[in-house]
Amino acid sequence: MLIAGRYRLRDTIGQGAMGEVWRAFDETLGRPVAVKLLLPHDSDHTASSRFRLEAQTAGRLSHPNVVGVLDFGEFEGRLFLVMELVEGGSLDGVLAVSGPLPVERVAHIASQAAVGLAVAHRQGIVHRDIKPANLLLGADDTLKIGDFGIARFLDDPGAALTATGQIVGTSLYLAPERALGRTAGPASDVYSLGCVLYQLLTGRPPFQADSPLAVLHQHLDSTPAPPRQMRTDLPAAFENYLLGLLAKEPESRPTAEEVADWFGRGAWRGAPEPLPVEHLGHSRPNGPHATGPHATGPRAAVPAALGAAPAAHSHGGFAPAADTEWRTSVHRAATRRPKLPLLRRSRLAAVLGGAGLFIAALLVGMLWFSPS
Repeated sequence: MLIAGRYRLRDTIGQGAMGEVWRAFDETLGRPVAVKLLLPHDSDHTASSRFRLEAQTAGRLSHPNVVGVLDFGEFEGRLFLVMELVEGGSLDGVLAVSGPLPVERVAHIASQAAVGLAVAHRQGIVHRDIKPANLLLGADDTLKIGDFGIARFLDDPGAALTATGQIVGTSLYLAPERALGRTAGPASDVYSLGCVLYQLLTGRPPFQADSPLAVLHQHLDSTPAPPRQMRTDLPAAFENYLLGLLAKEPESRPTAEEVADWFGRGAWRGAPEPLPVEHLGHSRPNGPHATGPHATGPRAAVPAALGAAPAAHSHGGFAPAADTEWRTSVHRAATRRPKLPLLRRSRLAAVLGGAGLFIAALLVGMLWFSPS
């Protein structure tokens, strides 16, 4: 089958509730691609315009850790998206075959996924559906985040009923604020990534129940079992930081940029680190910090330094800009200490001053009451 006069479909490589993904060949440019065909959208006249907007938004993303969107359109009543073909499987398939992954590999995956999310968040794009099936591994083990744009299109309140079912279907990775019906923000993606990392380490998501609704209640009210109960080889630092990603309040979670930096520099191993430096005149922003058409929450402003492209290390690490060295959730317990030498000098001056006043008062009293 030939779509749009140039994309020849060859075989299906994935299928879900919203459509199927095909391995295809772009006959115009002579290259392999992936084509995602969505199910017919019936008479929803707004679907095409919403899909176009989301595809154009996702097409702005260009990064090694993001599946590139190459083209989009409509064919015989079905919307389609042309994407970069990733020759590898999803983390969903990896889990099905091998179960829990080695700790170091999970850390490498975490770093790459967080880098991709940080790039998107800086452009005001929130994924909304981070799950193992949307995290793809290339032949060289490079992780790529797929379905940017599609997730928001399916999540639109005006979308078809099947789109609502799609959201319920990903309840295993849904952030608490989303379970309450609030709009997704960057922190929602971080929470979902935390759920995925938990599953990669333990072989199971942090919350499981007999129904999607019961799972949503657990996201809101329950505390996940410490993963070290199931993985004795997991460093305590990794466990503590992972549980920070699963914080109930969005503002209590680190940003994707912080997550990328933390895993990229190997802090998960638990080696002693210097206390982070907070720059004078800066404070940690609250709430989601994306900008653009998809940004929500009080953290709508992004520091100007974030406009620069991220620097990815050779092992998927991430070097944040100098003005974004905010403290992560692991560091928040450490309070800023006063400068002790200055504090001691102030106390010494106060003691000496008080002693001087006491002696002066004593001498005056002795002179006053002494016989002349």
